Amino acid sequence: MAVHETFRLHSTPDAYIFETLDGDDNELLIIDRVSQEIKLEANQGQIPVSATTRTVYGIFGVIRLLAGPYLVVITKREKTGELDGHTVWKIKQTEILPYQRTVHHLNEIQQQDNEMYVSMVDNVLRTDSYYYSTSLDITHTLQRLHNTSPEFLQLPLHERADQRFVWNTHLLREFAQQQELKKYCLPILHGFIEMKSTTIKGISFEYVLISRRSCFRAGTRFYMRGLDIEGNSANYVETEQIIVIDGNKCSFVQTRGSIPLFWSQKPNIKYKPVPVINNSLSHMDAFQNHFMSQVYNYGKQICINLIDQKPPEAQLETTFAQVVNNSQNTNVRYEAFDFHHECRKMRWDRLSILIDRLADEQKQFCYFMVRRDGSVVTQQDGIFRTNCMDCLDRTNVVQSLLARRSLQEQLEKLGILSAGERVEDQRSFETMFKSVWADNADACSVQYAGTGALKTDFTRTGKRTKLGLLRDGANSLIRYFKNNFTDGFRQDSIDLFLGNYIVEEQSGISKPSPFRQGRDRKFLLLALLAISLVAFTLCILSVLLPVDNLSEQFVYILFWGSASVVPLAIIFMYGQEFVDHPRLAQAKTKTE
Repeated sequence: MAVHETFRLHSTPDAYIFETLDGDDNELLIIDRVSQEIKLEANQGQIPVSATTRTVYGIFGVIRLLAGPYLVVITKREKTGELDGHTVWKIKQTEILPYQRTVHHLNEIQQQDNEMYVSMVDNVLRTDSYYYSTSLDITHTLQRLHNTSPEFLQLPLHERADQRFVWNTHLLREFAQQQELKKYCLPILHGFIEMKSTTIKGISFEYVLISRRSCFRAGTRFYMRGLDIEGNSANYVETEQIIVIDGNKCSFVQTRGSIPLFWSQKPNIKYKPVPVINNSLSHMDAFQNHFMSQVYNYGKQICINLIDQKPPEAQLETTFAQVVNNSQNTNVRYEAFDFHHECRKMRWDRLSILIDRLADEQKQFCYFMVRRDGSVVTQQDGIFRTNCMDCLDRTNVVQSLLARRSLQEQLEKLGILSAGERVEDQRSFETMFKSVWADNADACSVQYAGTGALKTDFTRTGKRTKLGLLRDGANSLIRYFKNNFTDGFRQDSIDLFLGNYIVEEQSGISKPSPFRQGRDRKFLLLALLAISLVAFTLCILSVLLPVDNLSEQFVYILFWGSASVVPLAIIFMYGQEFVDHPRLAQAKTKTE
């Protein structure tokens, strides 16, 4: 069942009135800004002439903050492409509209906190790569959709959507509770979608890449690692590669997700914090929960682990291997490949060692293929679950290689490529293929780590370059800054948006502000850095300026040198005190 696509939004001091511009429904959706009631009414000309009118393209939902409910609407969109005749849109701009006309019912501190909450919601909405379709379920793979019942396909989009990948479930809850509002409940996907029309040997077809980011255990790079008790994995992404040729469709699905153990890697000013495994919790229980879901959704699992097999990452590799072996799950196999060691000195051609080791199982897992008449030729019976430390850079490189190998088989099956012909030799297509996978890497990386991906020069060109190394260095520095000094706010924003933290509206009862608990040590950090910089400058001057008394010069150098080093030592010794910590949901939970 399709969702309404376009509205005129009429705003008055007392109501938000949505008038549909598609379909034959002569109805209005009215949100009473005073009583907060949401209802449908027949359109009988009750829209006030004085109303402010604009065009909107969907309702993201409603979120409740200190001042009351806020309505989020889509105000700008961009067509991504079409699949099976259904249009897929990318959200380019949203607007947050308050129910309350003023915030005078809040005291000064509450007003400041409410502004903080609004900025958090805006921060999440401004993160790129939200997608939707009003008529196509883009949260499910082609194979899952094909294997469902006709009754399932008749359900409203928000009810049949895979809840792992619906990022506005929390915001839609008030609409979803009213069955009559089903045509207004638009499920939003966060991740990456690219649709390209391309040709090989003069044969035209559609190439589609979809990455679906899970909203379970979502967050930022260092504040969200490993599993939770239910088995949800941090930075879990399902990626589906689709080709559509003359009505025939092929699909190949992979997943990525944080190492499925209880572990953390909290930022502490150091460039790369040491990962810590929490053995006080049962890895096996959460591991089994995770792979029970994985096997149910995808079939057999090959866990490709790309992390270093030397300290400090080695402890994670060893523990992961032990848990897989101890689980005695015949549907899960472990495959370790020390990416950095094997590909050292820019020998990225050695990735073929891993891909060749997986070749037999990739043939066995196959891919999903359905003819234009609806007959299924093959189904995908297993999946590769790939991870590195962040499930971003190394992971994307390996996933793109597995995707290309699957694509090779599909194009041969469809008669586009003959035996001996390779996808890599189709220059125009290969350039597009590499570009799409590199863009996918950047999108996933921005959402989790705050910057574009590393190693995309290999994905885009097929080789590692010195310019690529320089870009990676710049991105690494930006990641370092964001992960230490802005990710607490970003983690809070995600938790607020997804409903992991619920704000209670104020009704005359003053509650402690979460933003004023604990001391903010940023000013102390800046002071220590300033002292170190001034002292270092004076130390250099003491070395360069000529003096008559060498012993006096030595004392000056020793004093100012020590004065420049001691503040830095304090910063690194108490690094966790200076980083930007989450203050909402993650502040209340025990570190796993």
